[in-house]
Amino acid sequence: MSKRALTLLHNELDACQRCPEMIGPVVHGAAVMSRVLLVGQAPGPHEGKFSKPFAWTAGKTLFRWFMQATGAEEEAIRRSVYFAAVNRCFPGKAKGGGDRRPSPPEIANCRPFLAGEVAALKPRLVIPVGTMAIAEVLGHTGQLTEVVGKVLQASYHGQETDVIALPHPSGASTWHKREPGMALLAHALEELGAHEVMRGELQRLGAVSGTA
Repeated sequence: MSKRALTLLHNELDACQRCPEMIGPVVHGAAVMSRVLLVGQAPGPHEGKFSKPFAWTAGKTLFRWFMQATGAEEEAIRRSVYFAAVNRCFPGKAKGGGDRRPSPPEIANCRPFLAGEVAALKPRLVIPVGTMAIAEVLGHTGQLTEVVGKVLQASYHGQETDVIALPHPSGASTWHKREPGMALLAHALEELGAHEVMRGELQRLGAVSGTA
């Protein structure tokens, strides 16, 4: 793994202006040299103020899930997991309400950054969060019930990796609050907490002293 490559890539990300309809600043996680890669969808309207992903309401839910899965607090997870996303700028609001879904060209514009991160990190576990991230990592555009709650295998930007998909933790989503989503999410979190790479990174970076 190359931290220098990751730092250079972050410099390129910070200067990116490829998508004129996107609203800056660019948001990305710290240059954590982890074998666990989390791929979110895109920052919301508040993350830019905090210069880190999942820094608002959805983040509270996500880190509660991680606590349930691993026993680790938010800061420990941020030290142990590399946070990326399909897009790194806020897409703006949709005309009908809610956040605008990035266009295929906007997704394509950000894809080389993800490829660079995978090349630098060589992750052995990828966690796509939300349907857009799941489509990006697995190529899956069907029902969440088909992928959540399982440990899948994928070749992602040439890297063979395990994949544990999670639904998006947005408060607007009801999928993970009703069955079968509740049970599938619980199983996915069990798989996440038991995964040797997740456990190993938490222990290696001193986030937890033993198994969760």
